[in-house]
Amino acid sequence: MNSTILNTVAATGFTVAFFHAAIPTHWLPFVLVARARGWSRTKTLAVTLTAGLGHVALTSLLGLAIAWFGFQLDARLGAAFPWLTGGLLVAIGAYYFWRQWRGGGIRHHHLIGGHHQASERCGHEDGHSHWDEELKDSPLASDQAGDWAAMSGLFMMLTFSPCEGFLPVYLSGVQFGWHGFLVLSLILAAATLLGMLIFTWLTLVGLERFKVRSFERYESALLGGLFAALGVLIIWLEH
Repeated sequence: MNSTILNTVAATGFTVAFFHAAIPTHWLPFVLVARARGWSRTKTLAVTLTAGLGHVALTSLLGLAIAWFGFQLDARLGAAFPWLTGGLLVAIGAYYFWRQWRGGGIRHHHLIGGHHQASERCGHEDGHSHWDEELKDSPLASDQAGDWAAMSGLFMMLTFSPCEGFLPVYLSGVQFGWHGFLVLSLILAAATLLGMLIFTWLTLVGLERFKVRSFERYESALLGGLFAALGVLIIWLEH
């Protein structure tokens, strides 16, 4: 039973992290800044990887706090803890469904100094992204700012926007102790960095027309379904 739950949690975590990394906010700014500044593909991928590591590190740090708090609850609640975890995951899933219904699916990261776009959509009907417009007003692409300033800006943009969708996955792995936390942290890192590098590379080599807007638009619904299903499974297996 424990093996089944851990495998399910791990698979859910990989899915959440990879598809979250597939959202254009995690790779398109790097491509646009790289083109504006004339960076090579290797340098662009290196900057993307470095920013991704910062993104993963802060998310893991928040996950560490969740895991520690969960360990304290698990020690006090005992057999009731999986029921609490399952119920919280179902509630989190319901929240994401509600957010999707309200039309608040995505929380964009914004380029430093860029013009804030009110729309939640990442693309326009003509196929262009709002990032093209933000880039015009951002010092990250300006000749007045050096490469280090541009790289630091991209790093901070992503690092200080942790993957909120992965935090409930840490909660679901509390019953597996520090081993579970380590496994989930490695999965977070592998899926996030793999997704960011793949989509950055695909765009750099010219495959720019693959469709990710539909997924981005319904990300909250997908997360809601994953968390609700995981919560029900945990409760069912415990029962």
